[in-house]
Amino acid sequence: MAFVYILQCADDSYYVGSTHSLDKRVWEHNEGLGSAYTRRPARRPVTLVWSFECANVAEAFAIEKQVQGWSRAKREALIRGDYEALPALAKKDFGRPKVVE
Repeated sequence: MAFVYILQCADDSYYVGSTHSLDKRVWEHNEGLGSAYTRRPARRPVTLVWSFECANVAEAFAIEKQVQGWSRAKREALIRGDYEALPALAKKDFGRPKVVE
C-alpha cells in the first residue's frame, strides 16, 4: 500500500508527494525533515489536504508526477473533489483570445 498526497503549505503553496507511510511523512514535513521544498521555515506548518491510496509505490509515484504537472486550479478541483471540472482544467488556451460565434 502507498499514498499520493497534497499538502497545503503555510505560504499557501501546494506540495505533491508520495509515500508508503502517510502519517509519518506528514510529520516529517512538519518537522523540517521532508523534502527540500517543505524544509523552508516559510512553508511550515503544512496541512494534508488530499490523499489517495494506491496499490503500490510505483502507482503512487506515477500519479504524483502527473499531479505535479497540473495547474493550481486543477489541483484545487481535485482537493475539492470536483472531478467533473478536471477535464476542462486540462485544456490549455496558450493566451489565445476566445472566438465567440
